[in-house]
Amino acid sequence: MSAYSSASDQGSIYSSPGPQDYQVVTASMTSNPQNLSKADKDRLIHSLRAHTINTLPELRRIERIFAALQAPDTAEPMRNAWLHYVDSHNLLNELRGLTRDYPFSSECLDEAKGRVPRTAGNGGGNYCWKVLKWVKDQSLIPRHARLLAAKPAMWGGKKPSAADVEKLATVCADAWTRALMTLLRNWDASGR
Repeated sequence: MSAYSSASDQGSIYSSPGPQDYQVVTASMTSNPQNLSKADKDRLIHSLRAHTINTLPELRRIERIFAALQAPDTAEPMRNAWLHYVDSHNLLNELRGLTRDYPFSSECLDEAKGRVPRTAGNGGGNYCWKVLKWVKDQSLIPRHARLLAAKPAMWGGKKPSAADVEKLATVCADAWTRALMTLLRNWDASGR
């Protein structure tokens, strides 16, 4: 019992139940998805619809399980989960988590999101993969790194020299590219 609790706090509605051992995707689901129970499948679908899954690796685990099942009722929740993941800035947050020293450009990601179709189809892969692939294939990172590096706000309101802009742009582009490639490694070349 802590110094701030009493015996009467133990049954209180304000007391915390403590850490929960909660896992959406279990090892048995990923090792043998064909044996997934209806209850487990429904729980995964509910988790996607409730947006309780908010990391790229977890979404990919579920996507792989559903791909193995080939169940039509999983396509829409999976597609909507990817749309939510990208639109709710979870993708940007993961990229920025990988680029803490030089935070990934939201403008770069927004440009790709504005150019990638949000609908299913269009050459395979999901919306998140298509956005990341667009950033890579259209070489958006070097351009956005230069735009950021040239902003006077990056230099305390002073106009930077061309050499300083180029140095900062290179460092940003390198960090952002590493982060992008780290996330893209979650898929094969075709987005599967």
